[in-house]
Amino acid sequence: MSLLRKSVFGSALFIASATGALAADAPGGRTFPSPEPAAPSTFSPRNSEPFAGWYLRGDVGYRLQEISNASAASGFASPTNNDLHSTVAAGFGAGYKNGWFRTDLTVDFTPPANYTGQVAAPGDVIAKVTATTLLLNGYLDLGSWYRMTPYVGAGVGMANMNISDYQSTVLPPFGTVKSHGQTNFAWAGMAGVSYALSQNVLVDVGYRYLSLGDATTSNDVFGNMRLRKITAQEVRVGLRWNFDDQPIGR
Repeated sequence: MSLLRKSVFGSALFIASATGALAADAPGGRTFPSPEPAAPSTFSPRNSEPFAGWYLRGDVGYRLQEISNASAASGFASPTNNDLHSTVAAGFGAGYKNGWFRTDLTVDFTPPANYTGQVAAPGDVIAKVTATTLLLNGYLDLGSWYRMTPYVGAGVGMANMNISDYQSTVLPPFGTVKSHGQTNFAWAGMAGVSYALSQNVLVDVGYRYLSLGDATTSNDVFGNMRLRKITAQEVRVGLRWNFDDQPIGR
């Protein structure tokens, strides 16, 4: 037993001495190298780094439309109780972002919306109105917090307003007439917030006010009718895809 205890004690001293020697030889006195730090993430919920690059966008919205008034041909009473029904809108566009400023060119379409007016009886003047807009827009992003970026913007361009399926027995044009379109100056004001699903894909929820101008029916021998100062308020949801965003150097 004495020999066994001496052997165990000697082995323990040898192992302790060898371990101490290895520890002394290690840089900084560490027995094992420390793990490399993880590379910082390029996209995090708190990331507010401005980017620059091109993007595509697509949007859908619900449009509340209003008409200031309607004017009939000379010698006829203008309709009252004018109502232009709400409709949906859809559009797409392309743009460029540079830091906190971005700009895009957008095209939006609506299906025909019902117009009704009254001269002698409710709904004795009816038509359908469609709008196509082409706008150049500019936006100012107001900073980013937890992937959310509020913004404000404005746009200018043109709107093509088309009246079809016009019917009335009290106002010209009488009978069946062709649809008629006209192009007006248009402008818009926007505000909203985007949320980054990833560094390159954002969902956008916003409000837009549109000034679209007038819409006029076709003529007959008695004249035509004009819907004046059509405006719209929209709630919009869309997606933006930034396909070559790069952080701006500092």
